[in-house]
Amino acid sequence: MEKQPIASTTLGKLQGTLEEGVVVFRGIQYGKSTAGKGRFMPPELPEPWTGIRPAVEFGPICPQGGALAGNALSDASTIGPLPSLPLSEDCLYLNVWAPAMGDSGKRPVLFWLHGRGFNEGAGSEGWYNGTKLAASGDVVVVTINHRLNIFGYLYLAELGGEKHATSGVNGMLDAVLALEWVRDNIEAFGGDPNNVTIFGESGGGAKVSTLLALPQAQGLFHKAIIQSGPGIMGMAPATATAFAKKVLHHFGLGKETIHQLQEVSAEQLREAVEKIAGVGPGGSLFISPVVDGKIYPRHPFSPDAAPTSVKIPVIVGSNKDESALFSAADPRRRKLTEEELNQRLDRLLGERKAEILAVYRKHRPHDTPWDLLIGISSEGMRLRSIQLAEAKYQAGGAPVYMYLFTWESNYMRGLFKASHAMEIPFVFNNPDIAPFTGDSLDRYELAASMSQSWVNFARTGNPNVPGLPHWPAYDPETRATMLFHVPCRVENEPRQEERLVWKGKPALRIL
Repeated sequence: MEKQPIASTTLGKLQGTLEEGVVVFRGIQYGKSTAGKGRFMPPELPEPWTGIRPAVEFGPICPQGGALAGNALSDASTIGPLPSLPLSEDCLYLNVWAPAMGDSGKRPVLFWLHGRGFNEGAGSEGWYNGTKLAASGDVVVVTINHRLNIFGYLYLAELGGEKHATSGVNGMLDAVLALEWVRDNIEAFGGDPNNVTIFGESGGGAKVSTLLALPQAQGLFHKAIIQSGPGIMGMAPATATAFAKKVLHHFGLGKETIHQLQEVSAEQLREAVEKIAGVGPGGSLFISPVVDGKIYPRHPFSPDAAPTSVKIPVIVGSNKDESALFSAADPRRRKLTEEELNQRLDRLLGERKAEILAVYRKHRPHDTPWDLLIGISSEGMRLRSIQLAEAKYQAGGAPVYMYLFTWESNYMRGLFKASHAMEIPFVFNNPDIAPFTGDSLDRYELAASMSQSWVNFARTGNPNVPGLPHWPAYDPETRATMLFHVPCRVENEPRQEERLVWKGKPALRIL
């Protein structure tokens, strides 16, 4: 295989690299710059080029705050080094990892949507490196950047008219354009455009859910995996319009002068929006797609949703200790007392506390107060995953598979447990890439098992692989769930009483 492989796309030729026996193309532009007159507009294909364009460096990151913009504590000590790349509205780039080219491989395509909500993140983050997954699974891996926060989701349709009809969902239309690029070009990289699986974690999982509901995305993918991201975020048009009015007012603009918002610098715009909307921990800004009834008709798993994705097989699941990641910096963490546990749960649960805490104590008799707090505060993600699986089952048309990631890392004496995002290195078969996975040798066995389940699901629509117990499709009677551990096992209705104690009560949300 050539060290400088050349791929011919519909827009022009690209030169990639060969790394560890895998063909890698980074920074492939799939959409025009969204700066200036492209801001708040639907994405467009870039202009074709002549000659051979290098595709060896990642493209710029979409404008954002938080860790990738250097405005928060580095995540290097937990998830590994973050990409040091410029922020730019010229950010519609994707990356491809492929085992081979030019061999008519027709390999399954795994199309990754990054996490960090709809507001931060990039497809170039180190733990999304597709080299090992492509090599071990004989698949093509694609990661993308797309517009985020106000640049992807400022809703101007009710203020600026038809010109801005897509403004509340442009970030997801970027993903649609990237999927169209895959449809038109992935064969040149050994991939099968008729066998594409979209997958993502946290905010990426919510993006997968959103794509399941977008009419524009239908036919562009064939399977879906939702990792710790069942809480589908979507703003109502009235709320989104009120927010847009505040943004315009901040800059002294109105309906007749909306176009001048395209002339404000990206940094001024983002800083102003943070003041208006408020930010979360680490500089996170919370804005999401707008469920406008037109471009984004309905939440995909609502009872009145159109059956746009009814024939798409789905894997959905969560991690046992989701909130451990967000609580790791808590100064009380392992020192939490019984009194402090009760005080915190009083604030979180109110009059529901006694009943809920009693059930968790019954089934976790050796848990410390800190363990109990993590367990209770993590449950919302599992319960919403179950609700999603039930809705998918009721819709019929294709199977849904449920998992729970229960393997606990030994990093920092087990501080992170089976936390939010812990499964990502295992899905990518990269157990060494993130420090917080620890150093226990069984992580290699789990990475091989979990990544191959994802690969076989991408290849066939069924996650069962040799060496693992049979993983049945989910149904509300048996509630079969794969527990990813060492060894892995399947349980019917795991932690039933802990699920039932929340019945009729809203579960806690950590995201």
